[in-house]
Amino acid sequence: MVSVEALRLLLFAYIAFAPHAGAEDDHHLVIVPQSPNLEIGTNFTATCVILNSTEVSADDLYWKLSENIVPKEQYTKINKTALNVTVLVTGEKLEWLYCLCKRDVGSLEKGTFIHGIALKKGYRPGKPENLSCMAVQEKHFISNAFRCQWDAVGQQSRDVSTLYQLNVDVTKIRAYNVTTREKHAQVDFVDSFPNHVILEVWVEAHNKLGTIHSEHLYKYADSFVKTNPPSNVQVTSEKSFTTSLLINWTHPIANVFLKLMYQIRYCQNGSQNWTYVPRDDTARDIQSFRLQNLNPYTVYVVQVCCKNHKKGYGYWSDWSTNATKRTPEDIPNKPDLWRIIAEGDGINQVQFICKGPLTNERITRFNIKVQDQRDKLKNGSLAPESIPINRSDSGPFTVLKQIRLADRESVKVFVTAVNSVGISAEESLVITEKACEPPPVRELRVRPDGGRLRLDWKPPHGTAVSEYVVEWISGDNTDWQRESRGTRHATIKGPLEKFVCYNVSVYPIYSGRVGKPATRAAYLEQGAPLEAPDVRLKGKPGHNEAELVWMEVPQTRLRGFITNYTVFYKGGTETREITVPADSTSCTLKSLRRNTKYDTWIQASTINGSTNSSKHSFTTLIYAPGEMEGIVVGVSFGFLFLIIVTMLFCVYKKDVIKENIWPRIPNPLESTIGNWSPDYPLKVETPKDNGLCGVSLLDVEVGDGKCMFEEDKASLALKKDKYLSEEHSSGIGGSSCMSSPRQSVSDSDEGGDMADTTASTVQYSSVVASNGYKGQTPNTQPKQAVFSRSESTQPLLDSEENPDTLLQECSRQSQRVPRGPRPTHTQRNGDIMEQQEELEPLDFCSLEEDCEQVTPTDSSYMPQLVGYRPQ
Repeated sequence: MVSVEALRLLLFAYIAFAPHAGAEDDHHLVIVPQSPNLEIGTNFTATCVILNSTEVSADDLYWKLSENIVPKEQYTKINKTALNVTVLVTGEKLEWLYCLCKRDVGSLEKGTFIHGIALKKGYRPGKPENLSCMAVQEKHFISNAFRCQWDAVGQQSRDVSTLYQLNVDVTKIRAYNVTTREKHAQVDFVDSFPNHVILEVWVEAHNKLGTIHSEHLYKYADSFVKTNPPSNVQVTSEKSFTTSLLINWTHPIANVFLKLMYQIRYCQNGSQNWTYVPRDDTARDIQSFRLQNLNPYTVYVVQVCCKNHKKGYGYWSDWSTNATKRTPEDIPNKPDLWRIIAEGDGINQVQFICKGPLTNERITRFNIKVQDQRDKLKNGSLAPESIPINRSDSGPFTVLKQIRLADRESVKVFVTAVNSVGISAEESLVITEKACEPPPVRELRVRPDGGRLRLDWKPPHGTAVSEYVVEWISGDNTDWQRESRGTRHATIKGPLEKFVCYNVSVYPIYSGRVGKPATRAAYLEQGAPLEAPDVRLKGKPGHNEAELVWMEVPQTRLRGFITNYTVFYKGGTETREITVPADSTSCTLKSLRRNTKYDTWIQASTINGSTNSSKHSFTTLIYAPGEMEGIVVGVSFGFLFLIIVTMLFCVYKKDVIKENIWPRIPNPLESTIGNWSPDYPLKVETPKDNGLCGVSLLDVEVGDGKCMFEEDKASLALKKDKYLSEEHSSGIGGSSCMSSPRQSVSDSDEGGDMADTTASTVQYSSVVASNGYKGQTPNTQPKQAVFSRSESTQPLLDSEENPDTLLQECSRQSQRVPRGPRPTHTQRNGDIMEQQEELEPLDFCSLEEDCEQVTPTDSSYMPQLVGYRPQ
């Protein structure tokens, strides 16, 4: 039989190891180590070894990590058949490391020159912390189950997980352990819980990368026990002790197992504000305790718990079930009397209210008496008024009485509370005249502090204060509390709401007399306003400015103190803003553009946020108010002024206007051309009927022309031809008798070729030689020239229009040209050059203007008597 079993084992080993042997023969590359577990963040070194082949060497190998080729800088050649690589382990994901051959291996199969290993990555286990264990009570004994928990430290990966082992050693006699992947475990003791012995407890964390232990706990087994809460908790009230309750209970476990200490707490029924009894009063093995200083006739809830009496040992049990009891009824305490004043026009409405002692719900009525401080006689016979308690009224206070009180009146109020046991002590309050109110406190400050409102103040100067009343009002809700006379700091004890404004006042009380209050507004917590005021336009907008107004936000919607308002206005794509103080209700926008639509809105801001209002639109005017009227009036006055100036100009310059608009047509009857005289005397000849129309002929003697130079004679012939040609070209002798452009006689005498620049001037006259005058050579017989006048309708000559100027010119010529005896021909030839320089062109001069020019004595010039002669 033995040989048969041995043969079977050999056959199994062959079947199991034969494939592996074949695989080693088929592959020529092997990586060492195989399937490693690596710590993330460390360097890993692997070695690739060539087996059973001389075709390749270490120089022909390379490494590949997943899909990436490892750089050669990370390679280390060991020998011809071994090559190392070092890589950094990163990430928790599984990766493969390959060793490959990079050249053709000839006849060998290429698939045999590759090998890879899987890199499993993870973290070393962290040291477990905060190890704690507990054994709870079951019935009257401690349970055998020992439960422990701890905090895991460090990270774990999927491929390298961490296991925890809880170890409990009972005084080196017996050890218990349990392994888990969780962060808690339970050890079950054999037989019973090991009371009064030392336990050593620790946790061991381990994985493929290492092992680590937690801190060891060396404690008595009692240190891990949590008992049940005390049982049979009972509360007893005693009629003779109206402000105390007696509590009794039973130990949850026998003293042979564990000695205990206790803790007690209590509160009024329906409240969650627990009051704890000092531990020093209950830190011993007791089974009863008396609560004191309670309110009479008030329901209280009481709870008790326990633990090991040794300090630092064991756990507090859960609280016991509620034990409820009402304290006995007692005489009421002194009422908490206060007043609310609604000020009016000289007459105030005063309400007297009472807040306590409403904790004693057995109060049936209040007695109140109001005394006039001035009428002492009447006060002696005044009986108190009874005010019954309305149980259906669940308000914070009871309104006792309301009276009308003038500013100059003073009253004193007395109040007592009554129940079935008796009457309370009397409380009094004095309302003094407004002008005689005692001074207020100084430097009152109110600020939020730890979810409450804290008040600080200084007492009034030189006045004895008996107590202070702190009052806070929000809307219609009023509450108050009293502080002792030495208090300088207080915290409001009543419930306060966030985002609600409270008017907090401090009243000094002087032996019942109420002093002046010091008041401050405060928020327990501020937030952004619920709404912003709606902005609107006041009146009509101007052309470059507009006034906006808004109403204040209701107090209930503010949720904080407004720090400022910001007014935004947008015209086109440009948005501007103006910041105004919190007490402002209007704002004027300036520097606006004409005829532009603006969108405007307002932002209300507190220290904790802002809120925008809805938008309001308006359009500025094209013109400012009165600007269009001013333009119209200005234009009208300007036009009127222009008309007046024009009319005045027409009146004072009517002749000028008449000459420019209606030019004066010359009257030939008024012409003075016949009085003009050249340097040589003229002789009137009867005009011949030569076909010239409207021409006056004057005879001029030419016998005096012997003094003229030869050049002058030649010039005279040329001028004559010129006059004749111009005379004919002007149409003289034609049927129309119209004149052509003129040239003055003086211009002809000067021999110049000057011509007038305007086409409107015409020739009035010309000198025509008579009796066949053909040249400059003088004849022995005096020759006469004919001075002809044109009957033109054009304006007269300048000299004719300005006779004064002509007179001055004639005078000037008479001074320049000497009028002595004419030189002989011989003398003329000798002095020709000198005389040429001295002689100047001769001008015609009107005899009618008293010309001072000296004329020859033998002149036969005859003045023209009339300006026109019929032909």
